This record gives sequence, structure tokens and C-alpha cells, in this order.
Amino acid sequence: MTSAAPPPPAPPAPDDRMPGGSGPGGSGDPLAAGGLALGGILMVVYGLFAVLQGIAAIAGDEVYTSFGQYSFEFDLTAWGWIHVIVGALVVAAGLGLFAGAAWARVVSAVVVGLALIANFLWLPYQPFWSIIMIVTGLFVLWSVFNYRPSRPV
Repeated sequence: MTSAAPPPPAPPAPDDRMPGGSGPGGSGDPLAAGGLALGGILMVVYGLFAVLQGIAAIAGDEVYTSFGQYSFEFDLTAWGWIHVIVGALVVAAGLGLFAGAAWARVVSAVVVGLALIANFLWLPYQPFWSIIMIVTGLFVLWSVFNYRPSRPV
């Protein structure tokens, strides 16, 4: 009696959830898929920092120095409220990205766009932090726009 060797394992089906695969959980670009997760983390952290930054501007205007004329001049209390509101929206959109909600990508793009504008206008008050947040926001936008949850075969 001869025993036959067991057959080799079958290759994974093309619709399996593999990074970079074309299945329901795959993404066309694995960097974009990881970037979307990192983008969600960055959005939550940025939103919390923006809320704290806004609270500091609302609580005491002595935290930020004032300087000469600026084209987009607002009272620091107004800037504080702008940062608190935008920060809360960014946190909510970042949590939506984690949940995988379909609305989260669109809302994230809009909210991050608002945050980019707010940080550009905030440049004279905190230039280094604003530049970091602008670059971070651009990365989040790239990952949101380049992530594809499924591609046709």
C-alpha cells in the first residue's frame, strides 16, 4: 500500500483581505492604507492639541505675544474659539476614520482643509507649530484621497 503525499496548500483567493490586494479590505497602495490609519491617529492628536491651544488663547491672552499689523488679525480669544471648534471637528473625523465610516473620509478632507487654512493664518503667532501642522495635514489629505477600499479586478 502506498500513501499519497498531501496536496500542497492552495494559494490565497484573489478576494482575500491582503495589504495591497484588490479584495474588499485591500488598498491599491499599502502606503495609503497605513497612511489612513496614521492619518486618523494624527487627526485625533492634532485635534486634542488644537483644543488645548484654543483654551490657552481663550483663558489668557498673555500666552501668545502680539506684534505689528497683520492682514488676518483677529482677537486672540476669537482665534482660541476657532481652534477649539476646528480641533473638536478634527477629533470627531479622526475617530470616524478609525470606525471605518464612509462619511469620515469626506468629512476628514473638509475638516483638515479648514485646519490647514487656520494654521496658515496662525503662522505669525506660532510659526514652527503651524508649519508642522500644515505638513501633517497635507499628509493626512494625501492618505485620505489615495486610499481605495476596493478596486475592480
